[in-house]
Amino acid sequence: MSGFSLSSEPFTLERDCQAVMVPQGETVTLPAGQIGYITQALGGSFTVYVEGNLFRIAGGDADALGKEPPRPIELEDGASDDEVEKLVWQQLRTCFDPEIPINVVELGLVYDVSLESSDEGVRKAYVKMTLTAPGCGMGDILVDDVRTKLELIPTVAEADVDLVFDPPWNHSMMSDAAKLETGML
Repeated sequence: MSGFSLSSEPFTLERDCQAVMVPQGETVTLPAGQIGYITQALGGSFTVYVEGNLFRIAGGDADALGKEPPRPIELEDGASDDEVEKLVWQQLRTCFDPEIPINVVELGLVYDVSLESSDEGVRKAYVKMTLTAPGCGMGDILVDDVRTKLELIPTVAEADVDLVFDPPWNHSMMSDAAKLETGML
């Protein structure tokens, strides 16, 4: 993999910024003034190519790249569980493997979603998901991304993400749109 293409956008970091190495998952600090290329800007996070390595930068650090951070999620007061579940699925569609420009829902990695509500209107989200391969180095990072993004939803106090490998993921689990995007349809 070359790391960047003609469509990659050059950047110079405006401040020190935490990043996660892809696929190792190690957290590092990229220094202000670092030059690189944005190779993917999907779901509110960024995959960047710097000195021969790929890194993932969270949306909350978009300003370091000269970009706008994602807008806060809004939910009407008294929203029903169905409305919150719809928002959970929307948030899941903002979760991407840094190396694959298709969200985890379209890839078929999300097996189940459920919500538990308390009398105080606080919710807990449960997600059962898998990876494209059991040895994928991005597993912990994807699980953390899902958890973090779901906990941004108003009233969702906790997201429990269970990484499972049964049934094993295969290409048939992808949506037709994902298959088309990857040339498998």
